[in-house]
Amino acid sequence: MIKTILFDLDGTLLNTIDDLADAANWVCMQRGWPTFTVEQYKHMVGNGIPKLVERFSPEDCRTPAQLAETLAQFTARYDAHKEDKTAPYPGIPQLLKDLRAEGIRSAVFSNKADALCGGIIDHYFAPGSFAAVRGSRPGVPVKPDPAGLYSLMEELGASKASTLFVGDSNVDIATGHNAGLPALGAVWGFRGAEELTAAGADELVYQPADILAYIRRANGSRQG
Repeated sequence: MIKTILFDLDGTLLNTIDDLADAANWVCMQRGWPTFTVEQYKHMVGNGIPKLVERFSPEDCRTPAQLAETLAQFTARYDAHKEDKTAPYPGIPQLLKDLRAEGIRSAVFSNKADALCGGIIDHYFAPGSFAAVRGSRPGVPVKPDPAGLYSLMEELGASKASTLFVGDSNVDIATGHNAGLPALGAVWGFRGAEELTAAGADELVYQPADILAYIRRANGSRQG
């Protein structure tokens, strides 16, 4: 029986891509580098902000010192503008309410820097929406390594048999499976059905309400 659902953040709960792209392109323009489209950024995110910074930096600007400087510049810009265009995906706030009403806990597990995750969650979602919010932390491998996910599950007292993972990319599907969890693919996010299918998603969900329907089926409920 599913009692806990772990959500990816960017591209699953929140549509953050415009603010991420704007911050990245601002850095590129400040440095005289080529910029990228929002669609291109959808395929550059997902492995953490340091990897995003590496991907938009020209190849001859990727020494450790250069990347550290660019990361600091990007992080400051993004943190100041991370709520300019970002919004929850339609249906997500209602899904979270419905999950709480059915006694199912929700938590967030993201590759976004941990310092950014809490603030953005607090801004867009009602207090108590999530039992825990975890982003990328120093010394903890990013997704798809399951180490951080195991730690979060231990903190929540969540077993593999009662936990579900939901995300919008191949990284998320791999994360769930690496942790021994069923992983649903959120088609409304950054990557789409083809990538999620190829990654082996246990089921594709096309709107947030589909997640609740999946849980009800898994739990043998006749509701809905």
